[in-house]
Amino acid sequence: MTLPIFPTLAGQTFATKSPITATHVAEHDSGRTVRTALYQGLYEFEVGFEALASDAACNPSLGAQSLQAVMGLYLQCCGSYGAFLYVDPNDSAETNQTIAAGDGATTQFTFVRSIGAGLDSDFYVTGVTGVAVNGVAVSNWSLVAPNLLSFSAPPLSGATITASFAYAFVCRFLEDSQDFENFMQNLWAAKSVKFRSVRQ
Repeated sequence: MTLPIFPTLAGQTFATKSPITATHVAEHDSGRTVRTALYQGLYEFEVGFEALASDAACNPSLGAQSLQAVMGLYLQCCGSYGAFLYVDPNDSAETNQTIAAGDGATTQFTFVRSIGAGLDSDFYVTGVTGVAVNGVAVSNWSLVAPNLLSFSAPPLSGATITASFAYAFVCRFLEDSQDFENFMQNLWAAKSVKFRSVRQ
């Protein structure tokens, strides 16, 4: 099943992006605590649309029926029920990213991206522009949704596997209601649209 994509529109304002983690804390009688990291790599997003056009002619710079594009996605997802893909304009591609080292037997590898000193693999790969093994471009690979790189023959042991690819975040809306304000003829606003990435 192909997931719908959150629309990219001219009326969108800057987004906020909040990394989310979860820690289980157990307190002991001694006053010491034991902490267990439950997960990392999830994000909450909030975007706003200062202007959305409800027709195809009056405000062409906003995109024809941009209101219907946003509202339609929300209805298609049944609010917080269904998932969609969000392409973060500032976090959506990697170039020559090291994926893994071959071991001579494994043929499938999970795409990863670097975030500082850490690695993240919880995203949906939307396209691959190149794969290399030890710096040499290869073509014996395929993309297995959502984020697996599959080779027809295993890379040699110790071989460095790199890839250039685009990705999106699988998200769900946070609320089962969404406000749209009609502030002028054929012009609407949705000043706070909130959603959260989810585990695949």
